[in-house]
Amino acid sequence: MAHFEFRVADLGAAVAEALALGVTLVGHQPQERVRVLFDPAGHPFRLCHDPS
Repeated sequence: MAHFEFRVADLGAAVAEALALGVTLVGHQPQERVRVLFDPAGHPFRLCHDPS
């Protein structure tokens, strides 16, 4: 299974947009600047804060 990681400038806004599109936030978050989510089919992916 592939694991995708997306770099985003605004982590909070990216998570909010993803949730609005139907993803699920994983209960345990391993890092402060990373959010692990599941797409509607159950595949995991990560949003990573990258201000650059």
